[in-house]
Amino acid sequence: MNADQALTMIGFSAGIVVIVVIVFELFLRLLRKVLRRSGGTESSIRTITEVVRIVYVLIAAIAVASYTGLANSLTVLTLSGVAGLLISLALQPTLSNMISGYYLMREGLIRVGDVVAYGAVRGRVIRVALRNTWILAEAGDVVVIGNTTLFNGPLVNVTRSASFIQQYQR
Repeated sequence: MNADQALTMIGFSAGIVVIVVIVFELFLRLLRKVLRRSGGTESSIRTITEVVRIVYVLIAAIAVASYTGLANSLTVLTLSGVAGLLISLALQPTLSNMISGYYLMREGLIRVGDVVAYGAVRGRVIRVALRNTWILAEAGDVVVIGNTTLFNGPLVNVTRSASFIQQYQR
């Protein structure tokens, strides 16, 4: 490989990195907006954006390694699969809680101010976030329950039950 080819390869590799960074930064801005609108807390939004950043650094590194010949296609594919598996296994509980939280909020199953009962816990919902829900128990304790746990039930929304009964007894 001569100097011109090396410079071309370096320039193209830098171009790949710049394109990946621009695309993922635009994606991150959109993702932050969506998460804020759906009630995500700053800590959960920060966690998600950091994970996405790690993913795009891996994608850029794999693309550059593949282009420069440092890794063949099979190696790149294998590393991508292993990285994806590790990330998905590590984030499974968090993502499960976030998806459940999204559905709890979207479906209106619980809202701040509702009186709910879950197992031995009965109290008023004081916060619904993407990963967990905070309930001020009747005893005065704040109970934090993961959204997947609430979503899988049995969750009794006393506030909604009363309005539902009134609506259909007419």
